[in-house]
Amino acid sequence: MEGYLGMEPTTALLLVATGLVAGVCNALAGGGTFFTFPAFLGAGLPPVVANASNAIAVWPGHAFAAIGYRRELRALRKGLAGAAIAALAGGICGAWLLVVIEDAAFARMIPFLLLAATLLFAGGGHVNRLVAQTGAGRGRAAALLQHGCLFLFSLYGGFFGAGLGVILMAGLLMLGVTDLAANNALKNLLGAIITSVAVGVFAFSGLVSWPHTLIALAGAGVGGVLGARIAHRLSAIWLRRVVITVGLALSIYYFGRYYG
Repeated sequence: MEGYLGMEPTTALLLVATGLVAGVCNALAGGGTFFTFPAFLGAGLPPVVANASNAIAVWPGHAFAAIGYRRELRALRKGLAGAAIAALAGGICGAWLLVVIEDAAFARMIPFLLLAATLLFAGGGHVNRLVAQTGAGRGRAAALLQHGCLFLFSLYGGFFGAGLGVILMAGLLMLGVTDLAANNALKNLLGAIITSVAVGVFAFSGLVSWPHTLIALAGAGVGGVLGARIAHRLSAIWLRRVVITVGLALSIYYFGRYYG
């Protein structure tokens, strides 16, 4: 029997539960999208609608994280405009690509996107250290190349978004932001810009299933609060391993579903 939101109670429970788990994960180690996106697919939404709805469900985490770094961002105003413009343009273009792509084409990309995001999440620390060791380039040509890379990362973020934090951290290291606090501050700001413009595009495109989204959003909000309170009790390393395992399992599952 369907509830007043037009969905089965078990579907609503699945969405709020995965939103809760995602909120906790994002507060401690990241990777919440690995739980919410499959839940939207499991709720019966078309792949493109599921991805757009998921982007809105996890959006507040990026925005609130950026607010938490206000002090660091005030000290990083120089050179911020170019990075923000690249993030804004990439986020809009990525979201637009999702709007125009057909469900069948996007569905066949899902296992590859999930696998790439999982590998980035798993190896993010190694990637970031490697990029940091190469040092930032100098000169106008190097700056254009670096901002071009940031645009591509933002394009991915607007289109799919899983693993965006790791990608942005590596991109900022390429731009020469090697200080950890400054990198985290800019990563969260640019992530908020990318996801915010994507959310705007999705909200006005008619792709979002609002009943499903609001239920998962409520769960994610509660999970974020819980995650912040229990951060000292849970091991982020253990949680990262769980997220990686889930990501690999989902990649295998969707490879079998769409290519088996």
